[in-house]
Amino acid sequence: MRDVSDDILSAVMEDMRRAAEAEILPRFLGVTAEGIRTKTAPDDLVTDADLGAERRLTEALSAHFPEALLVGEEAVSADPSILTRLGDADLAVIIDPVDGTWNFAHGLPLFGMIVAIVSGGETVAGLIHYPVTGDFLAARLGQGAWHIARDGTQTRLSVAPPGPIGEMHGFVPLHMFPAEEQPVYARSMLHFARTTTWRCSAYEYRAVATGAMSFSLNAELKPWDHAAGVLTHQEAGGYGALLSGEAYRPAMAGGRLLLAPDAESWEAIRRGFSEGR
Repeated sequence: MRDVSDDILSAVMEDMRRAAEAEILPRFLGVTAEGIRTKTAPDDLVTDADLGAERRLTEALSAHFPEALLVGEEAVSADPSILTRLGDADLAVIIDPVDGTWNFAHGLPLFGMIVAIVSGGETVAGLIHYPVTGDFLAARLGQGAWHIARDGTQTRLSVAPPGPIGEMHGFVPLHMFPAEEQPVYARSMLHFARTTTWRCSAYEYRAVATGAMSFSLNAELKPWDHAAGVLTHQEAGGYGALLSGEAYRPAMAGGRLLLAPDAESWEAIRRGFSEGR
């Protein structure tokens, strides 16, 4: 399934809106301790909103894509074997029901929903929804990336222009790197004008795909965080690859993913991080 039609894309967007309205927005600012659980670490959270939204999206997307492997973040948390099937699946749909759960659970409006459609191991469509503002980023392979406002107005996305790395702003989630690597990356961050993290892939990809930020370096490759965002950034004119130079694929289990405005900038940024070693 290389071509995702306008009708399918619109239907998935509507499914995401409905799940947000039913499961996420009513719980925002009303999250209680009883509705929050931890997973792999004290700050790796899951809430009733995550679970409810994933249930709704899984049901809806199964109807649109009956032959697809459904890869939901919370389903994988319960059954990690689902993720091992992603690389061999002819068609897969990846779901992040609430991206930025820590922000959501603490009353910060920097969270989103992410859906990626993967065909033959390659992302062919990605949608990122922002429930608080009601808008989307949407991308299809070879067809560009777009911001779709709540009223339906569409604006084509473009990444930041290339420039000296000393003038670049980017995302580096230092806390997500192994402890022994953190001093290395911390020193490297001094090469750039500013680095930060927003604890939310949905908003970090929004920033790099719209040109608000120049680059991002990611320590983990969870497909629900990156499959849709990498495609969106690529279709907005950007360049991304692992620090090893290998092209990103949604089924990858490890590596450091770097996104930049173009290939030349990517190499300059990569060197900047290497010089901290």
